[in-house]
Amino acid sequence: MTERQQKRNTAGQGQRRKTARPEQLTRKAPETARLQARRNPRRTPRIRKMRRKRIKSTVILVLFLLVVFAGAFGGFYVLRGGSISTPAQAYDITREFQHQSLVGTSQRASAFAADLCVVDGDQPMDSVSLEDGQEGVLLDLKDKSVLFAKSAYERVYPASITKIITALLAFKNSNMDDVVTISQENITLEEGSQVVGFQEGDQVTMDQLVHCLLVYSGNDAASAIATHVGGTTENFVSMMNEYAAQLGCTGTHFTNPHGLQDENHYTTPYDIYLMLKEALNYPEFTEITQMPSYTVTFTHSDGSEDSVALTATDHYLTGEANVPKGVTVLGGKTGTTNSAGNCLALLSQNSYGSPYISIVMGASSKELLYQQMTSLLEKINQ
Repeated sequence: MTERQQKRNTAGQGQRRKTARPEQLTRKAPETARLQARRNPRRTPRIRKMRRKRIKSTVILVLFLLVVFAGAFGGFYVLRGGSISTPAQAYDITREFQHQSLVGTSQRASAFAADLCVVDGDQPMDSVSLEDGQEGVLLDLKDKSVLFAKSAYERVYPASITKIITALLAFKNSNMDDVVTISQENITLEEGSQVVGFQEGDQVTMDQLVHCLLVYSGNDAASAIATHVGGTTENFVSMMNEYAAQLGCTGTHFTNPHGLQDENHYTTPYDIYLMLKEALNYPEFTEITQMPSYTVTFTHSDGSEDSVALTATDHYLTGEANVPKGVTVLGGKTGTTNSAGNCLALLSQNSYGSPYISIVMGASSKELLYQQMTSLLEKINQ
């Protein structure tokens, strides 16, 4: 082999050594691309477009969240009564409770019993003594204070004090000029019952019946009012119980319009107070219950007229008992049965015109009843 041929062969081997194998090129390609990307800061158009799209989406999302947050905060601030243009205000109870009724220096909302005398237990009073088994109260309506209380929530038989509610329902639900025809039911009452003396077929006005009811405590008058106003006695009794509940009486249940004895017919001294307090809203009630006597004139079924003179059952009005000096009896109602004892519920006022309610239940005699009531009334001018 010549020297020239040897050199040619040597050069060919070097050429072959410098030529890379295909797999070597494949491994080096990614590395080469990365090296080129580092050397060249500008990206390809496709990469730059994708990057701009991601940035735009991120910015839009951030702006959307900011808008939502600002809207929610603004709505909450407006609902709370805020104002962007005014500074924050200090807490003010009159502003926070501007829709509530505020009373007194303590700025408290009016309580449900703000207009009531609240009895929370027995309240003794010097020189006033009720016997065992008796109940009573003396309440100052102006100051809403309790001057005396004994068993105010004890269940008692009301006897004819029942007629307070009967009269109020008559005022509320009938015309005083209505003419009422007395029925047999109205005069069929237990023996010894206090009655005016009406007969079946007699015609009398509602105004006359209410006078007979409150002045003389006529049970036949009570029955006639009940059937006229309620349609039936049973319906009227339902009206009585519903009305008592509306007044807040929680210890009362009626079974008749007059108060004749029934073990399921009962009330409490406090509930009687609520009834009398309601009666003050009807001037005609006190006008009638201050009368010492009343004469009723009515027509019999044959057209003839008759009249009956009636004397009040309240001994203060008839002069059989003396009212303490400076005290004016505005009215009220008596009640007497064997089971109830002797009872009296009065509206009165002192020499300054302040109103009071006094109630004595279950006295063993009328003489004792008025002694006890007088001892209560003597206290309202002190």
